Amino acid sequence: MSEPNNPLGLSTIPSVSSEGLVPVGKRISLRSYLEALWNRRHFIIAESRAKMSSSTRKNLLGYGWLFLNPLLSVLAFWFIFGFILESDKGIYNFIGYLVIGVFFFQYTGKSMTGGTNSIRSGASMIKGFQFPRAALPISTVVRNFLDFIPSVVVMVILIAVIPPAEVITWRVLLIVPIIVLQTIFNVGLACFLARLGHKIPDLSNFMSIISRFWLYGSGVFFSIEDRLDNHPLILAAMQFNPMHAYLTLTRDALLYGVDSPMWMWAMGTVWAIGLLIVGFLFFWRGEESYGRL
Repeated sequence: MSEPNNPLGLSTIPSVSSEGLVPVGKRISLRSYLEALWNRRHFIIAESRAKMSSSTRKNLLGYGWLFLNPLLSVLAFWFIFGFILESDKGIYNFIGYLVIGVFFFQYTGKSMTGGTNSIRSGASMIKGFQFPRAALPISTVVRNFLDFIPSVVVMVILIAVIPPAEVITWRVLLIVPIIVLQTIFNVGLACFLARLGHKIPDLSNFMSIISRFWLYGSGVFFSIEDRLDNHPLILAAMQFNPMHAYLTLTRDALLYGVDSPMWMWAMGTVWAIGLLIVGFLFFWRGEESYGRL
């Protein structure tokens, strides 16, 4: 039972799990760990909302930056790649193409950097309470998800009104399973990087560089099929990129109103479920080390 001054339901020392009395921070069975994580779902949501609110209260425009940030990025990328470098050639509705690429990539990019720093940024909470540490990287993804959903609404409106205005078809509903797949992928990625970020403190300094390489290799502001048509091996490797799959699925459903190939859906699904399993198990196996900060 949680204490009166502990509304989030975090258990304090000593802890009792379904396996009986266990040392604080000891890795328990996977089943018990998943049960404990599910019991802390309210904490995950509350912690995500608290950090989301605290970050917006510091700015004059508040939640407005959730929309302004990606919009300003779109304008910057359009000026550099569309206006100066003219990489928009051969891409119908380059603005819509760019809007989808920036908005969706930032969702995963923020989950990646936040997950890497989640254990170290939650050090005080880890030392003070006993709870499944996976709640920290997962709450990072939940917070970014709460930021992302309003941005998706703005994105759809922009695509519908900015010339050339697109006719929204029933395929817009496919955005829901695409976001679900990308969110599952983000959880696995955040968990995987959370353990690496805990073991390698300097990893957080490389995240911006890795994210930038990933950005360029995902077809955010140019078509990799057109640019790498003469390099089939490189093209095949870049098409295996999960973010390229999610961006292509979204653009086909929302921007062009066409059916994506089934292999693209299959690849996005395999990446999401596969990384969730690998990332979560990798994180769980390091549970005992997270209290030693």
